[in-house]
Amino acid sequence: QVQLVESGGGLVQAGGSLRLSCAASGRSFSSYAMGWFRQAPGKERESVAAISINSGNTYYADSVKGRFTISRDNAKNTVYLQMNSLKPEDTAVYYCAAPKSSGSLYSFGYRSVSGYAYWGQGTQVTVSS
Repeated sequence: QVQLVESGGGLVQAGGSLRLSCAASGRSFSSYAMGWFRQAPGKERESVAAISINSGNTYYADSVKGRFTISRDNAKNTVYLQMNSLKPEDTAVYYCAAPKSSGSLYSFGYRSVSGYAYWGQGTQVTVSS
């Protein structure tokens, strides 16, 4: 069974930085693309970033482009989300997610909630103004 455990959330002032981590277990991490999503109160879960198996391809939502960086360490079975220049509108619960099948980033709906089969429990990020 695939397990995803996020960490690194917290309270930060606007303009600050946080780095989220997501530790994966239960299957060969290096064979699967990974994604980060977020959900603010009263809003739908939305895609933030995604990364291919070998980190050669990445995707970012327009709202975070230039401020957030997704990366992965296949030796540590971990995917990261470095968040800089944080804004109050970045406040949300952040989730990492993994697709059901291995393959390239473009072999599934990597920007869609429905493209992912496995989810972590989420980590709260709160940005104060």
